Amino acid sequence: MICENLHSALEAVTARYASDQIVVVYDEKVTDYRLAVKGDYPTLALGVSEQAKSIETVQQIWDFLFAHQVTRRGLVIAIGGGVLTDMTGFAAATYKRGIDYVNIPTTLLAMTDASSGGKTGINYRGLKNSIGLFAPPVETVIWPGWLHTLPAREMLSGLGELIKTGLLDGPLWTELMQYDPDTMPTEALTPLIAACVAVKERIVEADPREEGLRKALNLGHTFGHALEAISNQQSVVSDQMPHGYAVLYGLIAELYLSVTKLGCPKEPLQQVTQIMLHYYGKPQCKCSDRTRLIALMQQDKKNERTAEINCTLLRRVGEPVVNQVISPEEADEAFDYLFSL
Repeated sequence: MICENLHSALEAVTARYASDQIVVVYDEKVTDYRLAVKGDYPTLALGVSEQAKSIETVQQIWDFLFAHQVTRRGLVIAIGGGVLTDMTGFAAATYKRGIDYVNIPTTLLAMTDASSGGKTGINYRGLKNSIGLFAPPVETVIWPGWLHTLPAREMLSGLGELIKTGLLDGPLWTELMQYDPDTMPTEALTPLIAACVAVKERIVEADPREEGLRKALNLGHTFGHALEAISNQQSVVSDQMPHGYAVLYGLIAELYLSVTKLGCPKEPLQQVTQIMLHYYGKPQCKCSDRTRLIALMQQDKKNERTAEINCTLLRRVGEPVVNQVISPEEADEAFDYLFSL
């Protein structure tokens, strides 16, 4: 739900649980997490990064739940960005075979993508979200007021996921192309967030376990996850590629293949390319990274056979085509296009 009064919206959820069975897990960077929580519940603050999206951090959450004697009728309130909600959801879904959790996303990226849909998980062996399960929260409470606290880089990261979803839905794409981060106020994002969540919920409801249509939401992610993983391995935390940036770069590579393989009109590729050049800058990767990038793509969890590369492509805006297997040579050609911009 998108709400104007965060306390009231959350209290509508917590009222269904005993107060001594409610705990809070939050990103330590969200220093104003009390904007969401009125009750005097036990809290666990976590340092959050892609490196910390690990089984060791999940163990911290499990230990916290055991320490406070949370039963199977408990509730975990997760406050933070997508990494935090993914990990906390995974910990809740596996603790005592599953307890309830509610997501309160504090970033644009989490509001538009990670906090809804029920995907939970952690990174493992250098592969993003390679361990996890489907476990929907009992509620996702979206309060756009958090957006005023975000730096520009975080906002652009969320915009990358918004753009991805817009490519799957013609009306949302038209609205997005009217949005200018340089001149329009943060409030202008609220209807876009609502439309984005509605598109995602419609897709997830039709295919909750990603057996067909839901794979459309992976647009941009096969290439994007590989680029993100390389950045995570090579950079200090402050210089790593934000997830939404990686998705945007992945969109360009996969839109290029959509044009060359499926005859998609060139306009969406040109539009996203212009957005990248104006706001995001070019991806910082070396030619020597190509072999590793393709190897990572061949290990992607979306692949249905060993060493294949499975993508979602577009026939046109609003018409995704899932399960498109591409060759290493085609992947290399798409990287050529992306890195040459």
